[in-house]
Amino acid sequence: MVPFVDLRREYQSIKEEILSSIERVLEKGQFILGQEVSFFEDEFADYCGVKYGVGVASGTDALYLALKAAGIGEGDEVITVSHSFVATALAITFTGAKPLFIDIDPETYTMDPNLLEAFLKKGRKRVKAILPVHIYGHPADMDPIMEIADKYGLMVIEDACQAHGAEYKGKKVGSFGLISCFSFYPTKNLGGYGDGGIVLTDNKKYYEKLLLLRNYGEKRKYHHLVKGRNSRLDEIQAAILRVKLKYLDNWNNERRKIAYLYKEQLKDTDVVLPTEKEGVKHVYHLFVIRVKKRDNLRRFLKKNGIFTLIHYPIPIHLQEAFKGLGNKKGDFPVTEKYAREVLSLPVFNGITESDVKNISIQIRGFLYS
Repeated sequence: MVPFVDLRREYQSIKEEILSSIERVLEKGQFILGQEVSFFEDEFADYCGVKYGVGVASGTDALYLALKAAGIGEGDEVITVSHSFVATALAITFTGAKPLFIDIDPETYTMDPNLLEAFLKKGRKRVKAILPVHIYGHPADMDPIMEIADKYGLMVIEDACQAHGAEYKGKKVGSFGLISCFSFYPTKNLGGYGDGGIVLTDNKKYYEKLLLLRNYGEKRKYHHLVKGRNSRLDEIQAAILRVKLKYLDNWNNERRKIAYLYKEQLKDTDVVLPTEKEGVKHVYHLFVIRVKKRDNLRRFLKKNGIFTLIHYPIPIHLQEAFKGLGNKKGDFPVTEKYAREVLSLPVFNGITESDVKNISIQIRGFLYS
C-alpha cells in the first residue's frame, strides 16, 4: 500500500530534535508570541531573502491579512486564478474585495501573463492588486507579471503557500511581490504539526501593520489602534518549524529526485507530465499528471493500494460559494479542461524509489492492458 502522504516517515527521521524543541517551549512556559516565533520569523524571512516575517495562524489568514495590510477592501478588485485552492479567492472576499479570474498557462498551470495584460487593457479601474499563485511548487512567471503590475500601478501579492523554497531565476519565491504568503499546513514542503502561516515583506510600513492586524490591533496591551484579529503562529509550531527549516532544501531536492524518477518511468506514455520551465526550481509540493480517463485510473490505483488526490476537481469560479461573481462554465477553458484531467500522485519525504516504480508500473498497466 502506498498512501498519498505519510508524515510519520519524515517525523521519525527528526524525532529527537522535534521532541527537544517542544520540550524547550514547555520548559519556558511561554506559548504565544515568544522567542520561538520571533526567531522563526527572522530565519524564514532570511531564507527567502526578505527583511520581515510575521507569523500567523494559517495560510488563509496570511493571504487575508496581507490584502488588508495592503489596503484592499470594499469595492476593490484583485486579479488571480481559478485554478488554486479555494483559500486564494476566499481571502480576497473576506476583505470585501472581488476576485477576478484569468486563465492559466497551459504548461505551468500558473497565471498566464499574456492574458493578464489583455485583461487589464479592458480598463478595469477598480483593480488594485494581482495575486499570482505558485501552484504545486512551480513558480509563476514573475518577470512579466511584475512588469505588467508596474505598468498599471498595481500591487503584487504572492500566494506561495505551495512553494516553500521554489526559485525563479535564482531568487526564492516570496521575494518578488510587495507582500507574500506561505502556509505551514502539515503536508506542505515545510509543514508544522497543526495550522500555521507567515506573511513576508520588505516594506516596514506593511510589516508594522501586519503586526497589529494579527494581534487584535494592539501596539501595546489593551491599546487597539486598528480592528485586528487573533491570528498568531504559536510557539510550539514555530519551534517545530525552526527544526524543519534546516532540512527544507534537502527535502526539496529529494522531492525533485522523486519527480525525475516519475518522469523517467512514465515517459513515452499518454500521461501528460509536469513541466519545469527553464530558469525555475520546481519543488514539487505536488506531482500532478494529466490523463484522459482520470477517474477510472484513480479507481484502478486505489484498488491496487495506491492513493491519489485531485488538485482541484472543481475550479473556484464554478464553486457554489462563488456563483455570485457572475462567471460561467466555459469562461476559462484551460482551467476547466485541466480540472477534468489532473491527478496528484504520491510524493512526500520518505517515499521510496520502489514505491514510485510500482506506481508507474500500475499506471502503465492501466493505460496499455
